Amino acid sequence: MPTRERIHAQRERLAYEAARIVLDQGLEDYDKARRKAAERIGVPDRRHWPSNEAVQDAVLAQRRLFMGRADEEALQRLRAAALQAMEQLELFAPRLVGGALSGALGSGSGIDLLLFADRAEDVIFTLLDLRIPWREAERSMRYPGGARCVHPVFRFMAGELPVELVVLPRRALRNPPLDPVTERPQRGADRHEVARLIAFGA
Repeated sequence: MPTRERIHAQRERLAYEAARIVLDQGLEDYDKARRKAAERIGVPDRRHWPSNEAVQDAVLAQRRLFMGRADEEALQRLRAAALQAMEQLELFAPRLVGGALSGALGSGSGIDLLLFADRAEDVIFTLLDLRIPWREAERSMRYPGGARCVHPVFRFMAGELPVELVVLPRRALRNPPLDPVTERPQRGADRHEVARLIAFGA
């Protein structure tokens, strides 16, 4: 039977390895990175795996240690592009989420926005007005209390940056879905908060 200290050390090692996989392979899916890390190290028991939030913390730590000023500048450019998109989509109270907000970026990270509209068609009309070609998809999101809802997603490229828009009903502003990493309500950052992040280099 592994001791508590050994399990803790194993989780830390797995979190570090999963974070390295995220950064090296540009993965956005922390659970997939955990599985790959567990296979490499040989830890089949999921009870001994780190949480997704622990993996994200390890990603942030590795970025600070190894990736330096050029990486920070890339994050700021990504946030500036996100702010520009948010200003164009201001009608839908956009919120920045994901790696561009947390700073836990892989090599393939883009801009992830939550939009709030009672009709997805309103977002489509705005994309048409902006002459943005998109691909449509869906995403299942979990809410407090265990409920799951499927929401429309619009994906497009802004230059070389992938952009993903998830359209939620306006009531989700008060009752947002759960963040898949932290398991807490995913409130994101509005454009004023993103502008502050850019100004202060947070």
